[in-house]
Amino acid sequence: MAVERTLSIIKPDATKRNLTGKINAKFEEAGLRIIAQKRIQLTPAQAGVFYEVHKERPFYGELCEFMASGPVVVQVLEGDGAIAKNREVMGATNPADAAPGTIRAEFAESVGENSVHGSDAPETAAAEIAYYFSGLELVG
Repeated sequence: MAVERTLSIIKPDATKRNLTGKINAKFEEAGLRIIAQKRIQLTPAQAGVFYEVHKERPFYGELCEFMASGPVVVQVLEGDGAIAKNREVMGATNPADAAPGTIRAEFAESVGENSVHGSDAPETAAAEIAYYFSGLELVG
């Protein structure tokens, strides 16, 4: 498997409950390495640009407002097959469908407030990482 990088966001519902360390421990236990990380407060407009792919979906406005409702932790994870590994560790979007031991099974409050975001493909990961981080901030 190739070493990849993927974007991870710890969402406002999780930062509000002080779960950053517990969530990061799950990534690290799965063999993913955090090579960049920062805590930021998005504006609704910044969240809108990031989630523009969902602009035509009915949940878009609510998603942007939620992502701007409190601090988030944006980070870059690196490891063998990092994109798939991150998605496995996160669990299904709906916490009711998430496998036991996954982040969403343990920490998500609902489908909308599901604690984490992760890139879904190499192209998406590259664009998402570039949205939040400069190359100088990626320390592998």
